[in-house]
Amino acid sequence: MKSLFACCFTSRVSKFHSHWEHNQSQSQIMAGNTSGPSGSMAANILLNHDFSGGLNSWHLNGCNGYVISAETGTQGGISTDSDGNYAVMTDRKECWQGLEQDITDKISTGSTYMVSACVGVSGLCQGSSDVLATLKLEYRDSATSYLFIGRTSVIKGSWEKLEGTFSLSTMPDRVIFYLEGPAAGVDLLIRSVEINCSSPNNNTTTTGCVSAGDDNIIINPQFDDGLKNWSGRGCKIVLHDSMGDGKIVPKSGKFFASATERTQNWNGIQQEITGHVQRKLAYEVTALVRIFGNNVTTADVRATLWVQTPDLREQYIGIANVQATDKDWVTMQGKFLLNGSPSKVVIYLEGPPPGTDILLNTLVLKHAAKTPPSTPPDVKNVAFGINVIENSNLADGTNGWYPLGNCTLTVKTGSPHIIPPMARDSLGPHELLSGRYILVTNRTQTWMGPAQTITDKLKLLVTYQVSAWVRIGSGSSGPQNVNVALGVDNQWVNGGQTEVSDDRWHEIGGSFRIEKQPSKVMVYVQGPASGVDLMIAGLQIFPVDRLARFRYLKMQTDKIRKRDVILKFSGLDSGSYANTSVQVRQTQNDFPIGSCISRSNIDNDDFVSFIAKHFNWAVFGNELKWYWTEPQQGNFNYKDADDLLSMCEKYKIETRGHCIFWEVDGAVQQWIKSLNKNDLMTAVQNRLTGLLTRYKGKFSHYDVNNEMLHGSFFQDRLGKDIRANMFKTASQLDPSATLFVNDYHVEDGCDTRSCPEKYIQHILDLQEQGAPVGGIGIQGHIDSPVGPIVCSSLDKLGILGLPIWFTELDVSSINEYVRADDLEVMLREAFAHPAVEGIMLWGFWELFMSRDNAHLVNAEGDINEAGKRFLALKQEWLSHSRGHVDEQGQYNFRGFHGTYNVQVVTPSHKVSKIFVLDKGDSPLVVSIDL
Repeated sequence: MKSLFACCFTSRVSKFHSHWEHNQSQSQIMAGNTSGPSGSMAANILLNHDFSGGLNSWHLNGCNGYVISAETGTQGGISTDSDGNYAVMTDRKECWQGLEQDITDKISTGSTYMVSACVGVSGLCQGSSDVLATLKLEYRDSATSYLFIGRTSVIKGSWEKLEGTFSLSTMPDRVIFYLEGPAAGVDLLIRSVEINCSSPNNNTTTTGCVSAGDDNIIINPQFDDGLKNWSGRGCKIVLHDSMGDGKIVPKSGKFFASATERTQNWNGIQQEITGHVQRKLAYEVTALVRIFGNNVTTADVRATLWVQTPDLREQYIGIANVQATDKDWVTMQGKFLLNGSPSKVVIYLEGPPPGTDILLNTLVLKHAAKTPPSTPPDVKNVAFGINVIENSNLADGTNGWYPLGNCTLTVKTGSPHIIPPMARDSLGPHELLSGRYILVTNRTQTWMGPAQTITDKLKLLVTYQVSAWVRIGSGSSGPQNVNVALGVDNQWVNGGQTEVSDDRWHEIGGSFRIEKQPSKVMVYVQGPASGVDLMIAGLQIFPVDRLARFRYLKMQTDKIRKRDVILKFSGLDSGSYANTSVQVRQTQNDFPIGSCISRSNIDNDDFVSFIAKHFNWAVFGNELKWYWTEPQQGNFNYKDADDLLSMCEKYKIETRGHCIFWEVDGAVQQWIKSLNKNDLMTAVQNRLTGLLTRYKGKFSHYDVNNEMLHGSFFQDRLGKDIRANMFKTASQLDPSATLFVNDYHVEDGCDTRSCPEKYIQHILDLQEQGAPVGGIGIQGHIDSPVGPIVCSSLDKLGILGLPIWFTELDVSSINEYVRADDLEVMLREAFAHPAVEGIMLWGFWELFMSRDNAHLVNAEGDINEAGKRFLALKQEWLSHSRGHVDEQGQYNFRGFHGTYNVQVVTPSHKVSKIFVLDKGDSPLVVSIDL
């Protein structure tokens, strides 16, 4: 054993110029293979300690590795004797090669940690082999050192327990835990590893055993120890056993606290939790709260995390919010995750108006339980394409229908016989409509119209398409919205909208999905002003067969995203053609697929690794917006955007600039709203000059004035010309950037303010004023997408001849498989449409997205079903081919646009060539000299 230990560290001395004894004394480290002090044990600080997530969170130290499950059988004659997994480290060429994990942020000085691992060996081993547990300690200003923790002797075919302890008196810049030891050529087997904090230090307010288990991190959570460990954030806190003449008593325990004498919304009650939470772990917060005083009966109460980074940057992370009342305690719940290593962390409650007390009964903060995996929805008995509306053709009068309100329903004839185009694309060949319609008269409220109850006809987690012809009678004073709506347990669900301003029939199309079991579902048609007659024909609600659409889209994709290639070989004797093999591998598809990122994300190396590997474009969530770069007049913050841009440049990721201005009133900072017209015009010019001069040539695109179809802040104050002038000035300042319009609900049929027709007119108006609009941004925040509806919008916008990008795409479902289906719908529709030239996801990592249940990667880095679908599509859109040179000395294939590597093996030698397949109508000829 001594010789093996010497072997491992001798190799390191030459590699890192360090010496074991010297480093041990320099670091003042305590370690040994003792059992350690007795007492309660904290949770295992290692991630994926049992390899249930493969090798996620682990890194291979100079060797190869894989995970074997119990069902697979044995490895080298060794059995798991359990239902678990174990890792195999193979192709080991040095005794120190093995498996490692960075634990820098999970340990602290002054604490004792116990290590326990179950290990084995296999392969080329004779007799016993030693397995060692080791720490690698990296210091910025001194040599790397190694700390021996413990060892065990193992023979082939058996599992042995390796145990030891360690403690650090000074904190290195980086701490790596790893297992090593067996001689070169011997496979190292690891079944499980645990590192537990057995003896925390006594400094409970700064550092200690970091919690990754079920223990509550909050100290004195129910105020049994008075107000110890709690403080006021800009206000006073008071302990109570009752308030309000005994009407307010704790719901849990004996006491509660109030944050009182509050003069600001952010005032509240707080506790510092520095050192008790670790980066890259998800935590959940649960609190019992209510409000009191100032004649306020309801108010928003928020749980917020204040984080200070080592470079003194401050972050405010919203964790949870709830509408609290003065009548009863309410539960507030939320989750958060820290990407970086903070120097200080404080959790606090805030929100109600000044003068209103925040009452807190209990606060629980613990490591979040993993969300159980979804199960695929059962679609075996779903009748795709079958209308659930009873008597849709009105052959039986109004049977099955009833009036919502005191309006009158009668059946008339004269409506279109053809099925609306968007439904026709979903249904394929279908019988004609009857030509009958419902006329709704005596309408005295906008919500009055025909209705049906369809509760028992719908299946959970199935996407339904809505289709109808609608028309309005005379007497309206202007354009009227018509909406197919659903009342799901008294909650309004949008099934599609259109705007009608003439006496023609208009198509209405939309979609919906129900994800939780309702007690009642009613569909009704509503919208026009009271007194305006409403006509509805051919209402259909049917489940959509997405797989059939996907088959069609694959054929369309092959037509527009691929090109024929002819590899033409020279320098080869024709007799060798048949014996010359060709292997073509596409290494990169050049179609832009990107994601939204934020400054805090790039402190998480797992996040950075994912985005660098799977995306070639990026957009900043907030860091380039005016309210971020200049929150107060003259107080500029470009550092966050600079940091993000540096990361993108490092990994050769192109960037979109989002956004120069935001036209929606609620997104404009207060100091801008307070300016007079002349000062506002000056501020707008300064914003353009400052931003585009600083980043000239850095951003390939700019969203110039975000969401102009949904807001008019600058236009209302500076006149109609300001919008076109923003484009003109931006183009002058950075001619290389493509300038985009950008808006939402363009593609889904659920918002009449931003339907394709209005978007087209908006763009034409800008162009008529000389605005150099270079691209159309469709945000893509969509629910239950239906391909033909999305495609219809793209077709309409495509007539402008401008590139279309999905700029903020996200989909949401509580079921990961349904979320994956939604995402596949959008990605396939975009990739199969010739007018679409790029797709940007609005994030992918849980807790860092604007919508719940939209993520592809869970908070702690596990890829969910939606993420797996995304990666599968990325693989599908890479072309690979192999075969032999033909009789003409050529090799032909058809592939996606992008970068390729060709390997040619002749009877005598091997040749490689890299080429790029660009867009083109004729085949690309690539000459290869052999």
